[in-house]
Amino acid sequence: MRRFGTLSFGHYGPIGAGRRLSAADSMLQAIDLAQGMDDLGVNGVYFRVHHFARQQSSPMPLLAAIAARTERIEVGTGVIDMRYENPLHLAEEAAAVDLISGGRLALGVSRGSPESVVRGYEAFGYTGSQDPRGADIARDHFARFLQAIEGEGLAERDTASPFGGGTGMQRIEPYSEGLRSRVWWGAGNRDSAEWAGRVGVNLMSSTLLTEDRGIPFDELQAQQIEAFRAAWREAGHPGDPRVSVSRSIFPITTAEDELYFGGRQDGDGVGVIDGIRSTFGKTYAGTPDRLVDQLQRDAAIQSADTLMLTIPSQLGVEFNLRLVTAFAEHVAPSLGWESTRA
Repeated sequence: MRRFGTLSFGHYGPIGAGRRLSAADSMLQAIDLAQGMDDLGVNGVYFRVHHFARQQSSPMPLLAAIAARTERIEVGTGVIDMRYENPLHLAEEAAAVDLISGGRLALGVSRGSPESVVRGYEAFGYTGSQDPRGADIARDHFARFLQAIEGEGLAERDTASPFGGGTGMQRIEPYSEGLRSRVWWGAGNRDSAEWAGRVGVNLMSSTLLTEDRGIPFDELQAQQIEAFRAAWREAGHPGDPRVSVSRSIFPITTAEDELYFGGRQDGDGVGVIDGIRSTFGKTYAGTPDRLVDQLQRDAAIQSADTLMLTIPSQLGVEFNLRLVTAFAEHVAPSLGWESTRA
């Protein structure tokens, strides 16, 4: 594990005891937390994207703000639901954020996770899917998006235009060289991981896999990662792709930590989501020494180069920065991590 960062679900709304977190609170606190993690030398800050929910739905303005206020930390998504996206508009925004950040964007995209509404992407104007979950729309949008960020000409120039005109095909602007290498696909099973390897994009794998092979979650995920890397090699792509996994990990170092997370240690789970039998990863909570021992035996964490910690963002900047600091100081170095701070 060479890198680690945080994965925030960005929830806002009522948070108990008569308190309420607004959408503005959620985003402004995310910026402050990212600054603290950048100072700490943490590698990345990533955000889940959900539409029709009290969570982050339009992450690019937030990522641009974080990029402008930080120096080293990677800014990204985990993941953007391509069913909802205009691929050319997303290409423009992604290139802009990548340029603002100096090439620090890690853009995770996929078909997306289960929704709180029925086929919400159709309300955004994307209809005609032949798949009950819209996977065909997501793949079509993603293919068009890759064409755009690769600099392919997508619109014929107007020879009569007073604004440059010319002949041939025009690419999307702005264009950010190298952005293609910083795109990730969020794969929920082995088939989608192998597809990502063939396409030649990085892999994001979360604490949910839409398959059940009767083996522990970490081993199932490690098999998915190996299948992805094998597909990458067989396709002849150069270099080594990046792979991230996400985990719920809570170092318990104070009485407050014990209050929130004591007793939260659990095992893998198996259930049905979107009509598919799925495997859910467990929560890790305990003293730093115990966590080191457990995480060193997690096959997928050992196989991946990047670990994303899901954080309770509703608990505020100070609390989450303390959690991240505890992980950075007492757990991550034993897993192979080194701070980016000079």
